[in-house]
Order: sequence, then structure tokens, then C-alpha cells
Amino acid sequence: MKPISYNQTTYFLDEYSHQKFLCIEGDFADFQGELQAGIYRCPLTPENAAALRARLPWLNPQPLGLAVSFGFGDRLGLATPGHIAAVTGTEIAPVFAQQSVRENTRTGRSPQIVLDDAMWAVFEADWRAPWGADADHVKEISDLPPFIAVGYSFYTIDPNEYVDNAAHTDPVEILREKVKALPWAELGLSLDGWRQFYVANPIQLDGITLKFQEETLLRAAAKYGRAIAHIKSLSNYLVENLSHFDLEASVDETETPTSAEEHYFIAHELRRLGVPFVSLAPRFVGSFEKGVDYVGDIAEFDRELEKHAAVMHAIGGYKLSIHTGSDKFSIYPSIAEQARNLVHVKTAGTSYLEALRVVAAVDPAFFREILDFSRSRYETDRATYHVSGVFAKVPTAAALEDEELLGLFEQFDARQVLHVTFGSVLDEYGARLRDVLKANADLYDQYLQTHFKRHLAPFLSTEEHDE
Repeated sequence: MKPISYNQTTYFLDEYSHQKFLCIEGDFADFQGELQAGIYRCPLTPENAAALRARLPWLNPQPLGLAVSFGFGDRLGLATPGHIAAVTGTEIAPVFAQQSVRENTRTGRSPQIVLDDAMWAVFEADWRAPWGADADHVKEISDLPPFIAVGYSFYTIDPNEYVDNAAHTDPVEILREKVKALPWAELGLSLDGWRQFYVANPIQLDGITLKFQEETLLRAAAKYGRAIAHIKSLSNYLVENLSHFDLEASVDETETPTSAEEHYFIAHELRRLGVPFVSLAPRFVGSFEKGVDYVGDIAEFDRELEKHAAVMHAIGGYKLSIHTGSDKFSIYPSIAEQARNLVHVKTAGTSYLEALRVVAAVDPAFFREILDFSRSRYETDRATYHVSGVFAKVPTAAALEDEELLGLFEQFDARQVLHVTFGSVLDEYGARLRDVLKANADLYDQYLQTHFKRHLAPFLSTEEHDE
């Protein structure tokens, strides 16, 4: 990398015995390392990463606000250089560090490791534009401190365990009992107050009208009331502990799609309660499955998306967030058009699939091991994911010639089998997989750049497309 000089000190990365070191010429106070021939050589430890962030302000993740943004989840800690290559030259704000509590558990990584892996790549590429770090799908206050401690800038609150999915079909009498039992002190209003706002008059939006009947309100309140109160409690904790951050409310993992009325109810109540959210992830109609394109009626999706976008634009001050957003090429143009630059897209496992694509290209024998192992783990590992890939449609390694292996990455079922078994694969083959990727870093970067440029293209401005 080209050395970076800042405040009369020079910093750069150098490789020695297949290991990278931070090298410093000048003031090396607060760093841990050894002085060799006038250069202070430091291992890439969490302590040295924190010291470098204190010196170079652009290495700290920042809130991205309402900018068009894109989340680049990286389960291996090696994908950020390719992500940087893909987003360079665009106006899309990147979230280079993004990992959920569940993903960290499965990969054996911590919030610190995820942030540091992204930061070293940002440093090496000399990326100076704002970038974010997303504590994804945090469920409880107890999840937050490890992310806060190391400087995450984006917090995605997942209140799914507080959503009452049964309220979608409960009889009205049951709904009334559930609504009576809501935490009204935390919600700061009464059912009569909600009636006066939601039911008394139609709500006019751009191009659509929302008409809340009493039952519509009761279902929305019973289904999401506790979730809204829970989001508020986590938001309060963040406000008490951070001066600046992005907050996302995510209800995308509910059992039924979020209606336009429910979206309006959630967003309006969060706004009334003073929750400073900058993005909201509804559960859209159709199926958003891991590693594959949208599954469902695209015309129906477009109709529902238009309603969600109208709600968002009417309430204002936040973006639509698209979870499980990778590889949804058939609907990206509609999302870009309807959201009008108020959109955040989250991806994660697709970068892992590109890593396996590298293995298939350069070490077919190793990929065959991973393929058969993934097939053996799929039925177990799929339990916590929404996927429909059929195990029997994925051939065994023995049934394929080497030149056929790369074709698996274009096949629906194979992509899902490989995708959701990442935790088991990393437990079994993690060190070996990372060694292959490090030895073929340029190819991995190339694959990622090509793959993500296709993702980003629909969200570029007209000027960016013309360049």
C-alpha cells in the first residue's frame, strides 16, 4: 500500500513471513510493537487497531443517515477489499462491518474482530469517505454493550420475539384482550388516543388512501404494540450511551407480510415516541430467501412496494431497508424507482458464496469436500433460515467433473445448500478456507467486485451510470 502521512507520522502495512504488520515512522506512542531500523513494526491486534483509529479519524465508522446505503456482510473477514473495489466511484454509502449476533456465534467472531477486519482493509485501501458498522439483528439490551464498546455506528433492532404473529388471525374478542394487556405506560397513549388518530379519518398518502377500521387498528396494535415498546427501550439505551448513531427497526422476520397500514402504524408510533430511526425493514410480500433472486409474483411485489414507499415518503425521515437483499436482481429496479434514493440494502452470505466460488476455481478437490460436507449439514443447518432449496437437487461431488463445479453457483438449490451451512463449514474447514483465499486474494477481490457492481448498478444515479 501507499504510505499514509498524517500529523507528521507515516503509516503503512507491510508483509513479513506471510503476515501483515502495521509500520509507523514517527510518533508511535500508544502502539505495541518493536522498533526495527527506524520503523516501528506492530502486529494487527485489537489494541493497535484502536490506537490507529484514534490517530486517523476516517478509520472510525460513522452514521450514514439518509444516504443510499449498502451493507456488505463479511463472514470471513477477508471480503472488504473486494467490497471497496465495487463501491469505489459511486455515491453509495457502504457499511463495511455488518454482522448479527447469530452470525458471530456461528463464525466464532466478535464485534471487535468484525470491525477490525473491515478497518484494516479500509486503511490499506486508503478509503476516506464515511463508512458504517452495523450491529445487525440485536434483540436485547444485553446484546448492545460489546458493539457500543468498539464503536459501531449502526444498530439494527430486531423485536421479532415481541411480535404477536397470532394476532394476524385472532378473533376480535381475543384482540381486544391482547390490546388491553399492552404496556401502555411505555407506549404513552391509550387505545382511545389511537382510535382518534387512526380510525377517525382516512389517511391520505401520495397516490393511496389508508382506511383503518377498528379491527385493522386492533390487529396492528396486538401484533406490534409490544415490539414497538421494546424498540423504544433499546433506543433509550442507545441514546443514553451514544451521541451519534443510526438506528434501524426491523420487522422483516415476522410470519406474515407487513401491510401498508401496519407499516404506517409502526413508523408513526416510533416517530411519536421519539425513536430516532433512519431505516425500517418491513416483511415484504413474497419470499426473500438466502443467496437467490426474489421468489414470488413480481407484479404483486411492485404493487405492495408502491404502498410501502408511499408510507415512507409520507412519514419521512427514514429509508426502506431490504433484508436478505443479496441477489434480488429482478426487483432492484423497482426498489430503486419507488424508494427514490431512500433505501438501504443488506447482504451477507453472498460474499461467502463468492469465496467458495474461488475455491471451486483454484482447488476443485477442496471444494468437493466442502460440497459434500454442506450437503450432509443442510437439513440441520437450514432450521434457522427461510430457504426452500431441495437437498436432493444438489449433486454429489462425485457426480460432477471439475469444469462443472462453477455451474453450481448458478443453481438455486446448490446456492442455498452452500449458503446456510457456512457455520458448520467454518468450524470444519475455516483455517484451510482462509488460507486458500489469502493465497488467491486478487481473484477473490475480482469476483466480489464483479458480483457487487451488478448489485449496486440499479441504485446508481443517472450521472453515475453515464460515467
